[in-house]
Amino acid sequence: MHDLTSDARTTHPRADRPWLAPGLSVEERVELLRSAMTLEEKAGLLFHSMITVGDLESANAMFGIPSAREVVIDRHMTHFNVAGGAPTGRELAEWHNALQRLAASTRLGIPVTLSSDPRHSFSENPGAAILAGPFSQWPEPLGLAAIGDAELVERFADIARQEYVAVGMRAALHPQIDLATEPRWSRQSATFGEDAELAGRLGAAYIRGFQGSAFGPGSVSTMTKHFPGGGPQKDGEDPHFAHGREQVYPGGAFELHLRPFEAAFAAGTRQIMPYYGMPIGTEHEEVGFGFNRSVITGLLRERFGFDGIVCTDWGLITDAEIFGEPFPARAWGVEHLTPPQRMQKVLDAGVDQFGGEACPELLIELVRSGAVTEERLDHSVRRVLREKFELGLFDTPYVDEDAADLIVGRADFRAAGEAAQRASITVLTNSGALPLPRRPKLYVEGIDPRIAARYGDVVGTPAEAEFAVLRLQAPYEQRGTTFENFFHAGSLDFAPEAIAHVREVASAVPTVIDVLLDRPAILEPIVEVAAAVTVNWGANAAALLDVLSGAATAQGRLPFDIPRSMAAVEASRSDVPFDTADPLFRFGHGVQI
Repeated sequence: MHDLTSDARTTHPRADRPWLAPGLSVEERVELLRSAMTLEEKAGLLFHSMITVGDLESANAMFGIPSAREVVIDRHMTHFNVAGGAPTGRELAEWHNALQRLAASTRLGIPVTLSSDPRHSFSENPGAAILAGPFSQWPEPLGLAAIGDAELVERFADIARQEYVAVGMRAALHPQIDLATEPRWSRQSATFGEDAELAGRLGAAYIRGFQGSAFGPGSVSTMTKHFPGGGPQKDGEDPHFAHGREQVYPGGAFELHLRPFEAAFAAGTRQIMPYYGMPIGTEHEEVGFGFNRSVITGLLRERFGFDGIVCTDWGLITDAEIFGEPFPARAWGVEHLTPPQRMQKVLDAGVDQFGGEACPELLIELVRSGAVTEERLDHSVRRVLREKFELGLFDTPYVDEDAADLIVGRADFRAAGEAAQRASITVLTNSGALPLPRRPKLYVEGIDPRIAARYGDVVGTPAEAEFAVLRLQAPYEQRGTTFENFFHAGSLDFAPEAIAHVREVASAVPTVIDVLLDRPAILEPIVEVAAAVTVNWGANAAALLDVLSGAATAQGRLPFDIPRSMAAVEASRSDVPFDTADPLFRFGHGVQI
């Protein structure tokens, strides 16, 4: 086990680091440290970039990420979003402690703050989420919304908090409380659905669970996103990409998308991330929200009184490559500005940190040229340092490596996640096929036959079966780059060959269809022929079969409408909830079996 008292900060503060002395208030500690910082050290503090687990000396070519040594020692950076993971909690904890020792070796010894995208569910998208790995596994937030229980959401977040803290992750780049009002939008699975009241209620519970009853050394700071609501995308396209940069409000519902954030502020969220999108046809400047002074200063700081950290979404300033393919800066509306000019506009908007960027030299030059004052940097430096001190990172920078292995993926945590998976499954139709009889002859697709064999006798063809169970993924279109294909976008119609296959199986045997809904799908052609239709939001095969066999009860209710056709989707207003004509199933629908 790492000797947690081996660093001098924990017992004998050094004379040249007076901010470590006992008895000082947080504000006193902040001012002592700020006054000791060079311009270079202040600049490094305002960047929050990616880092990969592993050798501290090695760069990551796939994402263009420099080595930990380079960013910590040479660029004075101390905030990192952990990309990927490790097989065990211990390995994550060991890597974290090594990184903190590297940070402790710098002139001021400012500890690192590690953050994470969601990593407790089934999604894997390098731009949005990470597979659970050694952590307990839960349904996506849409699944938590399908259950609709705020106490369960707070319990999940408390478990996730314990697992994060055990390995040194002290900031959550979530919850995502955007409203899923555009059925085609690719980021819905991490939201709480289409209803503003539900999203606010569950988002607040999520924040309470991660941050605890009192913010401090046991907390995980939540960076709630994406202010002022990232759901109403033109044609459902996502602003990670230039063709999705416009956020539109044909129904005049801009204010509706702020309601979940009001609940988040009341719950005490510590940080906010604005989205990439640029608002079209509103009172606000038509530039991305991270550059938008009337949104960040006017709405967030002044109207809502938010004085926490504001961090941009990733990559507003500089162009990059992902998977060896060009990925331009998401500088929507200010593409004509140079990277330093974009940086200045972000600061003028009222933002504190540059997400996904690792170029403090540009900020240093802005100050030296007189374009940005060092006093402006100090406003953000104070916020960032305050957070580190309140999290207890200066006093206890290391984690217990033995404890990490006991906490991450603990048996009761895993059991709670699996119970939530079962509960979140939503039964849309049932013509009497469910629950399945005891040990039927089963034909399965999308399910490991070894798992299915626990519930029935698995056969090789529909003709031999008494029932078929097919698991499908909600449809999406293939796009032009590797990275964009992680964002499931485009038409919600199943391919004709997929529908034909479902019809073929259903004509031979009573068939249960289960669909992973990371977005709504046009389900009517499937509902017409299936003996039963269920949807899931991240659930393993055993969880599904427990429900289908009657061993567990599905509690899920739809967190959004299921549209009847793509024509209805295309005719709907992207900012207005429940706006598709004559939906096949409405919000809140779910059948008991």
